[in-house]
Amino acid sequence: MDTSAETPTGGSLQEVLDAAGDTVGLLRNSQIGAYVYPVVPAEFTNFRREVLAWQKTAVLFDQSHHMVNLWVSGRDALRLFTDTGVNSTATFPVDSAKQFVPVSPDGGVIGDGILFRLAEDAFVFVGRAPVANWLTFTAGTGYDVDVRKDDRSPSRPYGKPVTRDVWRFQIQGPLAWDVIEKVHGGPLEQVRFFRMGHMNVGGERVRTLRHGMAGAPGLEVWGPYETYDRVRDTILEAGREFGLEPAGARAYSCNTLESGWIPSPLPAVYTGEGLRAYREWLPAQGYEATNALAGSFVSDRIEDYYLNPWELGYGSFVKFDHDFVGRDALAGIDPASQRRKVTLAWNADDVTTLLASPFAVDGPSYQFFDIPNANYGSSNYDSVVDADGRVVGLSLFTGYSANERRALSLATVDPDVPLGAEVRVIWGEPDGGSRKTTVEPHEQFAVRAIVSPAPFTAMARETYHRGWRTAATTP
Repeated sequence: MDTSAETPTGGSLQEVLDAAGDTVGLLRNSQIGAYVYPVVPAEFTNFRREVLAWQKTAVLFDQSHHMVNLWVSGRDALRLFTDTGVNSTATFPVDSAKQFVPVSPDGGVIGDGILFRLAEDAFVFVGRAPVANWLTFTAGTGYDVDVRKDDRSPSRPYGKPVTRDVWRFQIQGPLAWDVIEKVHGGPLEQVRFFRMGHMNVGGERVRTLRHGMAGAPGLEVWGPYETYDRVRDTILEAGREFGLEPAGARAYSCNTLESGWIPSPLPAVYTGEGLRAYREWLPAQGYEATNALAGSFVSDRIEDYYLNPWELGYGSFVKFDHDFVGRDALAGIDPASQRRKVTLAWNADDVTTLLASPFAVDGPSYQFFDIPNANYGSSNYDSVVDADGRVVGLSLFTGYSANERRALSLATVDPDVPLGAEVRVIWGEPDGGSRKTTVEPHEQFAVRAIVSPAPFTAMARETYHRGWRTAATTP
């Protein structure tokens, strides 16, 4: 192992939790501030135009900065991912990828991301910090691997130079393949979904992943960071005639609302003796220690915020053909009895009331509803209640879709809640709000919402590869 897997210094997450004595209170009052998609400008034209492009023409997503690249190689590399992921690795050829999901010993999801198999014994995991941290720690417990962590770019670089190992772009939308073939200089084979290939970009031969993030054939492409400007300029110039729009950070966060991916559940690592050594390894200022927990759902037990794979729409990934951390816990779960992922379509009149609140000098003050990304924490948990006030689910990611002209949230709801049912999302925190820097004193407001499919967007729902972001809503 290289030094990236050594125990961090300067205190541990476990020490922070012991000192706080209240994990929920610690995270609900985090002072980390608003979540930032770093480096990429907020808008290039305006977020509405950029959002419309991924359904109407084509869009260039810049994913170079907000995710971790964790490079893992060595003779035990595949065993590391087999032992930690719910996914089967019985079939995992070189030049393919999986949406990788690890869970805790008790079966709570730690996170997810995309795992690329670059060569027989070489992989890269791309995603948020919780999974990269868990893999790095586990790799140091007896696996013959080399691990290199290329961390996400700083949220606020203040004009200082930012570099990464690779740039990472996606070309998506109904005209994406026209753009891709013009960039490539001729026809390009459409390899199977989540299979990798190569293409030419401005004289560079770069690697590709067949994707479908915007509901139509597209590619994720990556290459050495020093060619970032030349490659980006080449793609934008080729895409000009097809209406290709570069997507800024504001537009980027909207895509998950339409495609149905819940990006930031609370990592299920704060409890359990089986994870104590991990918590003692995690740093006192890391993601897990500073993560901001937000929303109207408040419990004294941090375990009540943990979610299993079925609740997040990952049930189809769980395969019991191998031994993995959390296998026994998941084997004891009845999938039919679990909450399931849905989209909630918020009532327009109620959303209008929220949006008008900042201008009501003498009226009630509600928690600010920002557009297009209304989330005010890193992990967001709003109570979803029925007509009797009974909590029937959790709303986990909220915002505005310019394509659908609606406020939407991604949620997980009880299995007996049918599509088409009207529920209420409790917007805002109890008792006037927590001490997070993203919260001002406010009253709660019950927003009516209709339980709808995930993905919500018909194009995505009908054209996505099954198991990626589809079919999560069938009662």
